[in-house]
Formats: sequence, structure tokens, C-alpha cells
Amino acid sequence: MPQAPLTSRRLFAMRLTNLLGKTMVLCMAGRVCSDLAGMSQVAAAETKNGESASGSSGATAMKAKQPADEVDYLQITEAEWKKRLTAAQFQVARKHGTERAFSGKYHQYKKDGAYRCVCCKSIVFDSKHKFDSGTGWPSFWQPRDEELVGESPDNKLGYPRVEVHCTRCNAHLGHVFQDAPKTPTGLRYCINSVCLVFVPRKEVDQAATAP
Repeated sequence: MPQAPLTSRRLFAMRLTNLLGKTMVLCMAGRVCSDLAGMSQVAAAETKNGESASGSSGATAMKAKQPADEVDYLQITEAEWKKRLTAAQFQVARKHGTERAFSGKYHQYKKDGAYRCVCCKSIVFDSKHKFDSGTGWPSFWQPRDEELVGESPDNKLGYPRVEVHCTRCNAHLGHVFQDAPKTPTGLRYCINSVCLVFVPRKEVDQAATAP
């Protein structure tokens, strides 16, 4: 009988030891999970950085489609654009005007090649995507490179339209409409001739292969 309390204490100590052991195991497991979670976050960040690097490569490839100059066209002032462009080019490309239907140089132009932005000379459209829409403006069913042609809402006429512009210099090019069901995209990029400069296919290919 006198030893009973000692036995109880031993049982209590054993149970306490087991409990502490389980607690340590759980803590270790929690720490492992936390470490694994941290590793996952690092891996995700590295992947994201890798994707960013890939995106940078894409930007480099995009620059290859632009003239080899160091000009920041977005910083050119309105006064400077007036000096660089004709009055008609300035009114349409820089002031968001529109040339008269059927008056433009390229609305029925059929030569093989590409079209550069009149302001920065980036290639924005290709004759392979050009079609006769009957509207009186040069029409394309897609840009040559979507990264070089941006879009923005335009409500200046009191109803919504989608304006398209050169992403390198922000020149106004025209508008895009969803009214060409017979084209591969169903789109009609309605572009002003004065905003474009035609380049023959031979010159486009030579520029693409130049070191």
C-alpha cells in the first residue's frame, strides 16, 4: 500500500513523457510543413522570375521588329511632331483625326509588303492581312504584331468605338470594328493611309535577317 503513490507518480511521469514526445513530433512536423511551404514560395518566385526573364526576351524580340534607334518617341513634344510630319499626318496621327474615305493612298493598294507607322517606323500591318472592305480606308483583319498595336476606348462621336494606336509612339492609326465576318478574325482594322508608310516585301525580309 505505501508504494501506491510512487506507482501513480511513475505512471503520471510516463504519460507526461509520452505526451511531450508526441508534442515534439507534432512541432517537428509543423516545422517541416512550414519549411516545405517556404520552399514552394521560393520555387514559385523563381518560376515567376524565369517567366519575367522570358518576357524580357519577348520584349527584345519585339525591338527587333522596330527601327534600330534609341529615340523615346513617347517623349517627343507636339511642337517637334509638327516639324517631323506633314499637316495631314499630324492632324490624324497626333490629333486623332480621320482622313476622308477613298482619299487615302493605300485604300486600294495591292503590292506585297508591310506597313510602318509614319511616326516611328515600327511595322504595324502586313499586306498578307489586308482586304478590300469597301469602306474607303485600308483594312486589315489583324495587326502584323499585336504587341505593336494597342487599343483604347473612344467615345468622341457619342457612341463607343475602339481606337487603335502604335504602342511605341502612341500615334493614332484608326479604329477596329467587328464587322468583317468573312475574314479569319471577323475584325476590320480601319486604318488611315496618312498614318502608314509602305515597305516592299524584299526590304522587310532583309531587315528581318540583318544582324
